[in-house]
Amino acid sequence: MPFQNLRFAIAPIAWTNDDMPDLGAENTFEQCVSEMALAGYLGCEVGNKYPKDREELKNALDLRGLTICNRWFSSFLASKPFEEVAAEFEEQLDFLHYLGARVIGASEQTGSVQGQPLPVFDQKPVLDDAGWECLCGGLNKLGEIAVKKGMKLTFHHHMGTVVQTAEEIDRLMANTDPALVHLLFDSGHLSFAGIDPIAVLQKHIARVAHVHLKDIRPAIIAEIKAEQLSFLEAVRLGAFTVPGDGAVDFAPILAILQQANYEGWMVVEAEQDPAKANPLEYAIKARGYLKSLTGI
Repeated sequence: MPFQNLRFAIAPIAWTNDDMPDLGAENTFEQCVSEMALAGYLGCEVGNKYPKDREELKNALDLRGLTICNRWFSSFLASKPFEEVAAEFEEQLDFLHYLGARVIGASEQTGSVQGQPLPVFDQKPVLDDAGWECLCGGLNKLGEIAVKKGMKLTFHHHMGTVVQTAEEIDRLMANTDPALVHLLFDSGHLSFAGIDPIAVLQKHIARVAHVHLKDIRPAIIAEIKAEQLSFLEAVRLGAFTVPGDGAVDFAPILAILQQANYEGWMVVEAEQDPAKANPLEYAIKARGYLKSLTGI
């Protein structure tokens, strides 16, 4: 059976990096979204250079035939009052819904080292039982808010955070409501962590509502581990790349999604130094590779 209602999007992080603004500082918002459309994508996520005015942003995207499909949301459910997190969450939901998105991607940032100059493998944060209760209970409540606004809350497991390992993903899925909390599956972060992305996807496919397609360069990740380098250094060194340019086998990943009749967005995401990896060139490369696997 062919893919139904499959749409490919791409993240702006290949053009400009939100965590390290010097990467891609020369690239404008207009260049970014124009090249996304030129490379054949129908959607994108939100970057820091995007206009903050939602009408201005929607107009710019409409001109290029693009739709916002998701935005990163930094949650601090295990370390901040829920009301504070919820207020910011609702604001982001309203912004996204206006722009056509129907999912929001939360990542718990309590204790995160992903943006810190700390060893990403050796200093990964770990929640205690009380922290897990705050996280899972808080996600359920955020999920209720999202549903009332016609949106889905997806959770983004990520290197350097409290939900990085297969066991942590399992725990989060087991202790949240399937009707309220969904999974943002990221092939790159699982592979970076040394986890089989196929096994995780097979186990949790029923919860997947958003997909990040990201490839890795194992030799660079081995260097990160051996030298105890940070996640930011990993990005600068080129640990990530686009699908078809690294070591991840995407054919079985796409097959699992196809069998499950997945109908959400698939987002190419590969944070690299645009001075080393031309964003348009890599966007086109990824789009061609994915078309060869899906026919779309």
